[in-house]
Amino acid sequence: MTPESVMNLAYQGMRITVTMAGPILITVLVVGLIVSLFQAATQINEMTLSFIPKVVACLVVLIVGGPLMISFWVEFTRNLLINIPTMIG
Repeated sequence: MTPESVMNLAYQGMRITVTMAGPILITVLVVGLIVSLFQAATQINEMTLSFIPKVVACLVVLIVGGPLMISFWVEFTRNLLINIPTMIG
């Protein structure tokens, strides 16, 4: 394997990781910000109030975007496994 092919595989792996984790992290960040603003406005400092909406938002994103994320992961893994003989030789 050439250094270019190794870097290409690393780039593809990082791209898949960001594609899969990005929507979840952005959604949890936005929900956390909204809940924090609500807590600051109402002066409610309950830990479960900030935790439960984040978990629910994460689950919603996984339910809605999960099939697309799985298809990205399966396609990447399939290409990686198919190209093993060309990478070795």
